[in-house]
Amino acid sequence: MSTATTSPPSLPQPSDYSPVIAGRHGGKSALVTGGARGIGAGIVEWLAAEGADVTFTYASAAAEADALVGRITSNGGTARGIAADSSDREQIREVIDQVVARAGHLDVVVSNAGGGTMRPVAELSDGEVDRMIDVNIRGTLDTVRFSLPHLRRGGRVITIGSVSAHHFPNDVTSLYGLTKGAVASLVRGMSRELGPRGVTINNVQPGPVDTPANPADGPVGELLRASISVGRFGTVEEVASLVSYLASDQGAYINGASFDIDGGYSA
Repeated sequence: MSTATTSPPSLPQPSDYSPVIAGRHGGKSALVTGGARGIGAGIVEWLAAEGADVTFTYASAAAEADALVGRITSNGGTARGIAADSSDREQIREVIDQVVARAGHLDVVVSNAGGGTMRPVAELSDGEVDRMIDVNIRGTLDTVRFSLPHLRRGGRVITIGSVSAHHFPNDVTSLYGLTKGAVASLVRGMSRELGPRGVTINNVQPGPVDTPANPADGPVGELLRASISVGRFGTVEEVASLVSYLASDQGAYINGASFDIDGGYSA
């Protein structure tokens, strides 16, 4: 059996759209939490490249945030970063207030901030448990609920979950999977609340994606790749392009759905 890997498709990169001022997200105000690096940064760059005025938060990656803003503005887009911890309710509320004070409204909200410690539940400290629940569940809920009064008709809410919500290939993802399962459940329930308002909410669940935090050539890269039917890690751009579609007018009939984007990893 061949062990050759498949190369990623030739997708448009955000820089290919430069300069973009009035793309399919032209005139929209967007918020992305946890947007300074990895998947979050890809989403920020993609939305900005398609015309959105993007505000993103970051907990500690100030240098990465500044570099991201520099790339976007040099390509004709608009973005700004705000230091905020998604586990802090008041900081989330303040960020949303700042976005609304500047733009007057919100059109797209992407709750991306998250993370976790991958160890068996019995080995997790109280602080590690609390942090995962506070950021992944409560932080997501607060980001969504504080945004709702400001979302115009046609607004889009997108959460970034994980295939770990339903796929447990080892003994270290139980609590992380619990938090991401809660996000998927929240999205299903809130679709009933938001649909009549003309606002949709959906959940994107990545599998292994090549990021600095989980590099394809990292210590577990080969092990993970063996479980991915397409034979490779996903790219940040692939996730970002799906988010951009769900945030667009073309995605208006999709509501309450969770989309695995994992190359068959959880199949």
